[in-house]
Amino acid sequence: MSATPGGLITAPVPRSRRQIWSLGGGKGGIGKSLLAASLGWQLSRMGKRVILIDADLGGANLHTCLGFANPPERTLGDFIRRRVERIEDVAVETGFTGLRLISGASDFLGAANIKYPQKVRVLNRIRGLDVDVVLMDLGAGTAFNIIDFFLISDVGILTVVPEPTSIENAYRFIKSALYRRLRGAATTENVKEIIESALDQKNANGIKTPLDLLRAVEREDPGAVDSLRKEMAAFHPRFVVNQVRGDADIPVGHQLVTACARHLGIRSTYAGFVHYDDAVWQCVRRRRLFVAEAPGSTPAVEVAQLARALIRNESLPLSW
Repeated sequence: MSATPGGLITAPVPRSRRQIWSLGGGKGGIGKSLLAASLGWQLSRMGKRVILIDADLGGANLHTCLGFANPPERTLGDFIRRRVERIEDVAVETGFTGLRLISGASDFLGAANIKYPQKVRVLNRIRGLDVDVVLMDLGAGTAFNIIDFFLISDVGILTVVPEPTSIENAYRFIKSALYRRLRGAATTENVKEIIESALDQKNANGIKTPLDLLRAVEREDPGAVDSLRKEMAAFHPRFVVNQVRGDADIPVGHQLVTACARHLGIRSTYAGFVHYDDAVWQCVRRRRLFVAEAPGSTPAVEVAQLARALIRNESLPLSW
């Protein structure tokens, strides 16, 4: 056990099976990439071997959050285009022990444009990476390819800021991800068509909620309902509220958890929150990672708490 210059106590974490984490949000400009970089740094400080993946191929900026002046020479785009055969060959050192980066490519077409065989190849190779945690920073929006990266994750994290548009987009992302997951579990074309139609709020089947969806599927194929219920029960997204400016912003995460339970029938978790702080943007302007430069700042301490909560699958108590 050791102390950082800012007084944070870190301790080695026992080795466990490799996990895939992803950070989505459905909206750009909410600090998702900076949070991904900071979580990756914190996990490496806890003794984890971590690879950060910038899965926002059309707008990659994770390298900037880590202090790179320019994108790495080799990126995920080189692997997708088969300029290199192994995904490990595009992973670069970040300068932080235990933390490597697979950068996206700003000159590559957006993640939504990856062809199906390319996506399958990338997902399969990500699953095979020999590290403790693969942490993916997803692009904005709800394109199928972005959602599919989210759905292969052991820990799927939705970043929101306490603003109506961000909250709405996060909820829309979770609903789209849930229906995409259910469609993947469907065994007949008729059931798949019912699930696809449910994404249209004006669908002919009158489906408004996942419970309505289950009833519609049961009418069509009673034997298919149990597998869909199991998929819903196994779907556990986590919420993180970023850029909190006051106590009134903190309950946003609890409100999202309640909305998911009431309207989608799924159990989600409020993993934690991170306050807004001038120290963060000052570090960003200097291309410095704030958790490393200002480890005693409130946001850095909260990122450390968040990393521990995510590892332990803990939820923020309602008393916050």
